[in-house]
Formats: sequence, C-alpha cells, structure tokens
Amino acid sequence: MVKKVTIALAACWLFPLAVFGSGSPQPLTLFSPNHHLSVTFGLRSLPKPYEAGERMYYRVSYNGKPVLADSPLGLEFAGASALDRDLTVDRTSMESYDSTWQDRINDELNVRDHYHQLSIWLRERNAPHRRLGMVFRAYNSGVAFRYVLPRQQNLTTFVLKNEETGFYFARSASAFALELGKYASAYEAEFQPVTLHQIRPSAIVGLPFLAHLAGGPWVAILEADLENYAGLYVGGAEGFPDGLAGKLSPLPGHSGEAVMASTPKATPWRVVMVNLRPGGLIESTDLILNLNPPSAVKNESWIHPGKTAWDWWSGDYDTNVSFKPGMNTATLKHYVQFASDHHLPYLLIDAGWSPPDDITHWVPNVNLPQILSFAKQRHVRIILWVEWKAVKKQLAVALPLYHRWGVAGFKMDYMNRDDQQMVRFYYQVARAAARYHLVVDFHGAFKPTGMRRTYPNQLSREGVLGMEYSKSTYRCTPYHDVILPFTRMLAGPMDYTPGCFNNATKSQFKPSDVNPMCQGTRAHQLAMYVVYFSPLQMLSDDPEIYDHHPGMTFLDRVPTVWDRTVVLDGDPGQYVTIAREKGKVWYLGSMTNWTPRSLRIPLSFLGNGTYRAEIYSDGPDAARNARSLKMTDKTVGENDFINARLAPGGGLAAIVTPVAVTRH
Repeated sequence: MVKKVTIALAACWLFPLAVFGSGSPQPLTLFSPNHHLSVTFGLRSLPKPYEAGERMYYRVSYNGKPVLADSPLGLEFAGASALDRDLTVDRTSMESYDSTWQDRINDELNVRDHYHQLSIWLRERNAPHRRLGMVFRAYNSGVAFRYVLPRQQNLTTFVLKNEETGFYFARSASAFALELGKYASAYEAEFQPVTLHQIRPSAIVGLPFLAHLAGGPWVAILEADLENYAGLYVGGAEGFPDGLAGKLSPLPGHSGEAVMASTPKATPWRVVMVNLRPGGLIESTDLILNLNPPSAVKNESWIHPGKTAWDWWSGDYDTNVSFKPGMNTATLKHYVQFASDHHLPYLLIDAGWSPPDDITHWVPNVNLPQILSFAKQRHVRIILWVEWKAVKKQLAVALPLYHRWGVAGFKMDYMNRDDQQMVRFYYQVARAAARYHLVVDFHGAFKPTGMRRTYPNQLSREGVLGMEYSKSTYRCTPYHDVILPFTRMLAGPMDYTPGCFNNATKSQFKPSDVNPMCQGTRAHQLAMYVVYFSPLQMLSDDPEIYDHHPGMTFLDRVPTVWDRTVVLDGDPGQYVTIAREKGKVWYLGSMTNWTPRSLRIPLSFLGNGTYRAEIYSDGPDAARNARSLKMTDKTVGENDFINARLAPGGGLAAIVTPVAVTRH
C-alpha cells in the first residue's frame, strides 16, 4: 500500500505558516507523523560565535524539547563563493508519504516508510543568483535532510570542498565516538566514551555517532544514500563546545577537493535518529533503508542469505584430519563437507586461492574446478575472497567468469577509503555483480549507508573492529561487543565474523594467529548470531571444534534474516538483549561486558500461547571455564520471564518455539 499526498502549507505539519515577500520568511517547522519530532529551518542572523550575516540554519526538537540547537547549513565550493548566505526563498512544497514494502533480506520483513517532507527552494539575492534546494523529512524515528542543486545555467559543473553542515547539540551530552584520525581507513576502531566537549575540531570521527543528552533522549548521527559523493565525518565545531561540524572525505591527492559533479545533484541524506531508549535506535534502522532508492535488481530470487563456513580464522590448523591443513584442495573440500553436513549454503574461501594480482586463475595447491564440483554435489556454493585492485583491473573479465564457474559471489577487501572515487566504485561493483547473479561482501570497507536496498545482492559489510582482531590484539573485548549494537549496527549489516568456540576468560586470553582464542564465553558468542545482524553470517572456527560440541545445535538452527526485531533492554557498553522472530519461532540473544549480571528477561513479545524455550546459558563455572555451556528446556508463555545469570563476558541464547497457540 502506498499513499502519497501533496498539499499546500498545512498547519498540522508546518508552523508557523510561511510568509514570503520582502525580508526573510518566518522559520518553517516540520513535524513527524506522530508529532514527537520536529525540524525547523530558518534564514537568520545570529550573534557570535555564529558566522556573521543571514544564513541557513536548522534545529531539531523531541517532545517539544530541543535536541539540536541552531545548526548551520551550506556548501563550500572550490573556486567560487560558498552557497550559505544572503538567500531568499522562492517557493516551498510539502508531501506526506506512507507505504509498506517487504524486504526478505532484512531484520524486519515488513518495512513501513512513513514521513512528512518539506522542500524549500532558495536563490541567491546577489549575482550569480545560484539556486539551492533543502529537502527535510520527518519520520517518527528521526529527521533527515539533503542539499539539492538543480540544473541551472549559473552552476553547471562544480567542485565541492566541504559542507557547512553542523550538528550543534542543545545541551551537554555523553557520547561514543569512532575517532579514526584519518579519512582513509577501514573503520576498524573502538567507539570511545567521550563527552562532546572532548571532541576537538581537528578530530576525524566516523559515523554512526551516538550521543546521550543529559536528562534527555539518545541521538545518533548517520548518513544515507551515499552514491557518487564523499563520505561524511564529524569533528568538534570551533566555538561551540557541544557542537559537531561535518567533514567530507577528500579525493586522493586533492586535500581541498571532495566532490566533483555537475547539476542537477543531490547530496546524501544527513540523518539524526532520536529515541528515549538506546534500544529504540536499533529498532529504527529501517530509516536508513527508506532513504535509499528501491531495488534496481528486477528479479531477486537468486539472492540467498545464509550462513557460511570460513577457512581463514583458524589459520593452517585442524585436528584429527588426514591431510595437512592450509590453502589446499583437501582442506577446502573438508570445509565444504562440514558446510553440507550442517546445511550451510556457503563456504567462503579466503585469501590465497589465487595469485595476488590475478583473480581469474587459481594457485597450484587449489584445484578450484574440483572444489566447485564437490561443493555443487553437496548443495554448497562458493564465495571467493578478492582484493579490490584486482577487481578494478579485471572486473569485466572476472565476474562473467565467476558466473560460468558457478561461483555464488565474492568478498572484496582492502578498499580502506570512502572518497567519491571509491564510493562510486562500490556501486560499479555491486551493479556488475548483480548482472551476473553474484552476491557481495565488502571488507576493508566504510560503514553502510543503505546501499543494500538498491542492490540487495550486497549481503553484508565489515567496517567494524571485528573478531579477527583477536588473532593479534587484546582489543576485541566483551565491552566492545556490547557497544557495537548501539553504534556501528545502526548503519546496517555488520560482518563481525562470530562463532569462536575456543573461548577464554579475561585472564586466560592470549592473541594467536593459529587456533585463536576469543574473549568471553561460548554463550556470548552464540548470542551474537541474534544480536548482530548480517544476512551473510560466518561460522568462523574450524569444523572439528564445532562438531559434537555444545552450542552447535543452536548454530545449526539460527537464521540470518528476520521477520521482526524487538530490543528488550540494553545500555551501550554494559549489556544488550534482543529478540528476533523468523516464521513463528523467536530467537533471543543477550550479552554482557566483563561485569557478571543477573537479568530478568520478559517474554511479553511472544503473544498468546504456550512455547518451548531451549536456553543456552553460561555454565555454573563459566567465570573460570569460558567454554562451559548449560542447556535447559522450559515451557513458557507471554507472562513469563527468563532469569539469566551472565558470567563475566557472558551471554545467553534461546530458541522459543510455539507449542500451542491460544485464540480468543
């Protein structure tokens, strides 16, 4: 169902009514459908420390209380004056939009796209009289805005240095900031707890950015529909201790140039999500999808989410096998057999199967045709690791070749940039991959921005400090694990690569490249398959550590996409509990940091009826033996609770299946 209504100025959405003519218009305020959120646009002259002159500003309120104070808007050009002041409003228009669409490769099957939109068309008072549009959308879960440069004689081609987009918080806030220190990175760092005052103007902070206003709501800053444009970062705003200033990733070798384009041109959406609960932000991630164009893939039936075995994590290691483990045919066939035995649709073959600079041939130790044939007989499909420079060089040859081979897709790695050129390359790759029915997993990647709606063959993306860091560092901790759902995961699917069964306590853990450990309990790892959303989800460890060991029965059954998601509780850096439904079965995941805790988990999301809960929890000795896992069954209903005792670095996972449904 789609309802789209275009209406003249309506007081229920916009207040006060616009008065245009001589002088500046009154501020325009757009409300969300439920009236809790509002965004206000105005042309104003504000006192210092604001810049002098009449300029564009916006502000955001929640339940009538300010979230963002007057924050600047504008575009900075190379070789031309900024488009940010001395503007007049030519016209405005408003729309109301309400539709529902289905996304079978998502954490919500039915996605509602419901917003009010205000478009404001402006023109410079003075020569060269350039024109600019500002488009604002107000959803129940957040507000978004973008700049639109229409086709015009006075502005054809241009080079954009930066945006003057600011996010000036109305009061002090604590935050979790991804301080990357540079623009060229893989977004693989920790979200550090900071105050807004601590973020320097020189900082380069990646998105999402999460803040908690003192005595108020949680706020996340993201971007959506990033195509043929530079990635957005934030740093401190000069003169505004509670403000953030937007920064664009510069083009390689062009420190003062970020975007080369021509009109008409729309920027990505700048998104401000707001919720009283941090878990409410997780439940609102469809906002990013809704701000992207619909699928460009006409027939999506060939796109299959699912779990995959993976040969890289364990290194050249396996036990009780008759071959030497490594990048060779015998090892890879062994992983294929494991995938088949556990009904995993994929095996991901990582780096080493091909020469470094040629992804159209395989190395002598790997008989790829034999592996592909062996896998096809067992209903397992192969995903190949590729380095991005080789893809760029061999794109036109490699992708049709993979299609002929029967390869399912590829994992592209080491891009480590989000400048305009690289962002454009992502779309080129996804578009070409879709043409040849290949799925894509981007690694060494920047954060998602909703591209997967337009190209749903892009199943997952890294852009996170994931479990691979346990092979060489102490950085991947349970504390880090329970920050990610409230930060990185807001942007979209997260290929953290869970599934380590060589679990270790804090004192036992040591980094190791071969047969590596992970910090936290086995139940903590199982819970990741519910808490962390990724349509392509890894079973990272070697086959022998899984087979016939506690917890594998859960991994056999847990899906990777969902019909409905409910965040039951959580606090960033402390703990999180999420329930997700697939079909009529609910899956539950709960994780804690290094602090042991007792949780009383309500089951009110179940609805009427009787259910069987299969619970995988920390064993009574899990504080000493992180592999200890306790499995219990109990009959439950919507009025019941699961009383969970989580060990340090612990967790809980459960499968809740209906036994009988009560009808009224």
